[in-house]
Amino acid sequence: MKKLITGVAVVFGLIFPSTFTIAAPPDDTFVVGLPTDTIGLEPAQISSRHTANIMKHIFGQLYSVSETGSIDPNLAESYKISDDGKEYTFTLKEGLTCHDGEALTAEDAAYSFNRVADEDLAFTGNSAGFVYKSIDFKEARADSEREVTIVLGGPNHIALGLIAEVYVHCKDSYEKMSKDEAASNPIGSGPYEFVKWDKGSQIVLKKAANPPIPTNFENVIWRVIPEASTRTAELIAGNVDMITNASPDQVEAIDASSTAKVAKVQGTRRMYVGFHQGPEFAVTPGGAAIQKPEVRRALQYAVNVPAICENLLNAPCTRMTGIVNPNNAHPNLEPYPYDPEIAEYLLDQAGYPRDANGVRFEITLQAGEGRYLNDKNVVLAICQYLDDVGVKTNCEILDWSAVYIPLIKEKKAGPMYFIGSGGATWSPLYDMADLSAPDSGPNYTKWMNEEWFKGWKVINNTNDEYIIRREIDRMLEVFYNEGPWLHLYFQPDFYGVSNRVNWNPRRDEKVDLFNATLK
Repeated sequence: MKKLITGVAVVFGLIFPSTFTIAAPPDDTFVVGLPTDTIGLEPAQISSRHTANIMKHIFGQLYSVSETGSIDPNLAESYKISDDGKEYTFTLKEGLTCHDGEALTAEDAAYSFNRVADEDLAFTGNSAGFVYKSIDFKEARADSEREVTIVLGGPNHIALGLIAEVYVHCKDSYEKMSKDEAASNPIGSGPYEFVKWDKGSQIVLKKAANPPIPTNFENVIWRVIPEASTRTAELIAGNVDMITNASPDQVEAIDASSTAKVAKVQGTRRMYVGFHQGPEFAVTPGGAAIQKPEVRRALQYAVNVPAICENLLNAPCTRMTGIVNPNNAHPNLEPYPYDPEIAEYLLDQAGYPRDANGVRFEITLQAGEGRYLNDKNVVLAICQYLDDVGVKTNCEILDWSAVYIPLIKEKKAGPMYFIGSGGATWSPLYDMADLSAPDSGPNYTKWMNEEWFKGWKVINNTNDEYIIRREIDRMLEVFYNEGPWLHLYFQPDFYGVSNRVNWNPRRDEKVDLFNATLK
């Protein structure tokens, strides 16, 4: 690439605070500025981190995973595992209540888990598509008023952490609602109750009468502010307390203000370009080319990831060697270097020489706009890098919520697509569980590599840490050499935080407001 694309330059002119009509938040209210609205408030159909962050304030979980990786009590106070590793029995805390006023019991918890798996409801969100595929969920049952058992198909080393991602809701209320009604009227079990959703504008919550965990603010408001410059201006004006996805080119303005600062963290989200392996795209020239591992490997050398990080993300970042975060990665694998000459050589060897017009093959790269850090410009840069090695790449930038996410959920994005997958540092198996089975929800590429998937049986049938780690590394080598992702980076995260509050971000993009306070 002769010159790094920066896309349409962002001209950042802050609107003076005096022009805003929205009042600064009262002392009992925390306001968050988000770049996108949710597409629904159904606890069994969550498909984005922004939605999950809202829902975790409305709904409780049996346990929850902390930033440090500890798995801590939430609605449950303890658990035990059966000798065969297939049953996890949780004892709920005493005195829990649903937001509809009814007592929250093991029957509600069992109902919540079984409802996710209801074939008639056909949920495809994180719980059904990722968690349940990963743990081979079979059923949940209420053993007593306070004891609920989750039954798995077999032992699983990360089952507790995955079970912690399922939200507990209230049987009596949800049995009365249709699927559509439930998507806009959440009846929760967590520390905050749902008040209203003004679509495209805001979601308002208030503290529950009997919160299961301590929290400080009486109200939480999630405001939808799509334009990055407007989010920044609202933060500086004092109208919001925290913004996500602060734009890199606006960090200096925020830090120079007297009202807010930027909190930067090295995130765990794995950004990648997926190579769709399904037959629906194999009928196109570009889709057919990326079916070949040697072509996918060649394209790893074509993209200058460090330059993207430095110029478009305003932060140094580490190029991925695969699917897991660096602290759990294969110790001997090195990130693919940027080397367009190697990319061109390997494409020649794979049977895709340049034609008279300098084109090897043509392909489409799809992406949503507004969800990730400077995502549009990153995608435009990737398209240019691929063009430079003779792969004519058509960039399709789509509306995130209305168009792109439905394509992703239905595994119809492609033949190449840009997305980020939430990661963690507490276990390599959590990151690898995106591909826990060929039909797992996050396997958007429809990759069916037998050498990868057979590794799960080896891992789940032993407790020997040496054998587990050896098999993990073998699988990571397969992914490195033949995997369906063009490895990009672990997204650095920028949060704008008002000087009036105490709040610290997590690396895993989970937004916890429970411990936030006024200064």
